[in-house]
Amino acid sequence: MTSFDSDKAAELHRHLHSHLPSDPALRVKALESLAVERGLVAPETIDAWVEAYSEHIGPMRGAQVIARAWTDPEFKSRLMENATEAIKDFGFEGNATGHLHAVENTDTQHNMVVCTLCSCYPFSILGMSPAWYKSAAYRSRAVREPRAVLAEFGVRLPDDVALRVWDSTAELRYIVIPGRPDGTDGWDADRLATIVTRNSMIGTERDLKAEG
Repeated sequence: MTSFDSDKAAELHRHLHSHLPSDPALRVKALESLAVERGLVAPETIDAWVEAYSEHIGPMRGAQVIARAWTDPEFKSRLMENATEAIKDFGFEGNATGHLHAVENTDTQHNMVVCTLCSCYPFSILGMSPAWYKSAAYRSRAVREPRAVLAEFGVRLPDDVALRVWDSTAELRYIVIPGRPDGTDGWDADRLATIVTRNSMIGTERDLKAEG
């Protein structure tokens, strides 16, 4: 008679599912396969868009903007005054940055960005928004207990550093200018861009490292 071990069955179930893509990923793959099969899109086109967002449109664009602000005071002034116009220097304008506002971290102030109503985000310069940015927990807690949220990201602000939370909307989106790390004197903008992170431009990271 065949025996049934519920613990082993549960372990096998967990093992099998640990190697499967998430449900959203499976749905996306199914839709992609169907679109390709029906001739609606070429696989090369999909690959090109994925590469564009992961390698070019992603946070690397925002990193270039920040690096330029660190090295060019005139550009930084224009960025702070009208970020939408300033990033046109790079050709980065788009619908997601039509009303872009830059805010600067200083020794006495830290900035963090959230979208409490949905998940508005300047994806044309920061890439696709991370899953946590869209989560209900982040969207609600970032305004209620921002210091606790930052602590979960490993950022513990001293009491004498003010914290301002900026709420994005469809009409106004934000990019944080993080502080330039010590030890980067003499670095050019290209090298500086390599140490700028997506989270630092959202404000859930503060102290960048000179490791580029």
